[in-house]
Amino acid sequence: MIPQTIRIAIAQVNPTVGDLEQNFQKIVTNIDLARQNGAQIVVFPEMVLTGYPPEDLLLKPDFVEAVEAYTTKLANASDGIVAIVGTVHKQEQLYNAGLVLQNGSVKAYYHKERLPNYSVFDESRYFHTGHQQLVFGTDPLIFGVSICEDIWVPKGPPDYQAREGGANLLINISASPYYQQKGAVREQLLSQRARDNRAYVVYCNMVGGQDELVFDGQSLVFSPDGNLLMRGKLFEEQLIVVELDYSHCLADNSPTTVKQPRSDQSTIQLVELEPLNQGLYSTAPTLITATTDPVVEIYKALVLGVGDYIRKCSFKTCALGLSGGVDSSLVATIAADAIGAENVTGIGMPSRFSSSHSLEDAELLARNLNIPFKIIPIEPMFQAFLATLAPLFGDLPTDITEENIQSRIRGVLLMAFSNKFGALILTTGNKSEVGVGYSTLYGDSAGGFAAIKDVPKTVVYELCRYRNKIAGYDVIPERVLTKPPSAELRENQKDSDSLPDYGILDPIIELYVEKSCAPAEIINQGFSADTVKRVIRLIDSSEYKRRQSPPGIKITERAFGKDWRVPITNKYH
Repeated sequence: MIPQTIRIAIAQVNPTVGDLEQNFQKIVTNIDLARQNGAQIVVFPEMVLTGYPPEDLLLKPDFVEAVEAYTTKLANASDGIVAIVGTVHKQEQLYNAGLVLQNGSVKAYYHKERLPNYSVFDESRYFHTGHQQLVFGTDPLIFGVSICEDIWVPKGPPDYQAREGGANLLINISASPYYQQKGAVREQLLSQRARDNRAYVVYCNMVGGQDELVFDGQSLVFSPDGNLLMRGKLFEEQLIVVELDYSHCLADNSPTTVKQPRSDQSTIQLVELEPLNQGLYSTAPTLITATTDPVVEIYKALVLGVGDYIRKCSFKTCALGLSGGVDSSLVATIAADAIGAENVTGIGMPSRFSSSHSLEDAELLARNLNIPFKIIPIEPMFQAFLATLAPLFGDLPTDITEENIQSRIRGVLLMAFSNKFGALILTTGNKSEVGVGYSTLYGDSAGGFAAIKDVPKTVVYELCRYRNKIAGYDVIPERVLTKPPSAELRENQKDSDSLPDYGILDPIIELYVEKSCAPAEIINQGFSADTVKRVIRLIDSSEYKRRQSPPGIKITERAFGKDWRVPITNKYH
């Protein structure tokens, strides 16, 4: 009797863009682990060999040649198993490809058909559309391979693979970036694909940080009736082994399905595989990790994104200006969790306008985190700047110019620390401030990575409360969370002097930036017309600042950066 179960390993891994040897070794290690666990098929994420997205590295012929040189080496690692590996394939044109290997040979390349060209994606810049129509296997097991976007669109490759190609197993290899609540959207869609096609859906997603993007993992398996069988870990590497009984996919007793058994007349090419190895192993457990609270998700995303950026860019340490405010307190805590407290330095730079409690709160936070803390008063430098500029400024009144000088002094000091000690400087501006330009160019925006650039101010407080909760005490001092936020660049300054309350500002930014709502639509939701117009004017006029700010982690549906490409020179208001 022909076995009608299949054991599949899903390798949810964290590659590094451009580090081909390290990525290759990671793939081979997981192939070996899959084989040891009795898997007959092992599945890797989209473009796992190159890392994703490799962007304009793909325009370098030598890079593409180097990638393809690993094909033979990967094939040699596939003895006794089928391996499906995301890579690129040059065949006159360049394709985003799924490489299917078995027993030391390349069985085929599947070329991605649906190339996303929206949001953070611009795959049409690099790749050509695939036109193959393939399924793999030997009766009674037939499986289709698709890549990320292929399964997101209706009537895409998985549909014809199942309905015309007779596939009872649909494998999707993916590099799907994280944003809030995307996991739920993803699960709903994949469940529907499984039901529509009366086939198992195995979805392997990448994990890890890459510049602005962070990939959440959470690989998935759905049964033919759309039930969730497996959910991988969130933001962690993992090899997951599942056993699927596909015997009930072979008989079609549903009057509503349009799926047809595969026939010799099918236009879908069947790539014949060698018989799959059969071993005697105990039944693989079915694991479904729990869903996570949105605030927990965001915190984990930020920790992974910061840690991977530092590690993958070959930094060992980082530093930041520690002001005693909520934003810098959160960033310092994330950094300590990401790379270890001993590798994070906080630098306090008090001025004549700094309150005593600010320095106290910064010192207390540093003690709680056990991070080094340095204090460099900026008053002597500030006085020197004022004296130097006095002949030029004359009797002109003090204004934002003098405020920005203080911030720029701090930027110079931080970058000097970076140069001398090789530390990456983390900036501490949140999405609310970045959105409306509430920052100083070459001042508090100076640095290498903007950890909370896409985190609204209201969510900053939620993240701080969450971190204190899991610590069991106030790692971030309670006073930091209760005092009115202030830049402390003039006497008795508060953020509310310049901006609407964050409880009003954040929803307006979300509607305008993330939901692309017109001003009238936002006003109709109950916001003051004057406030809406003012906020939008600030967002529109601050693009020149944002273009010069460092990259930061995307955690919302639309982040400033790749997601937001508004011209700086722009007369449309």
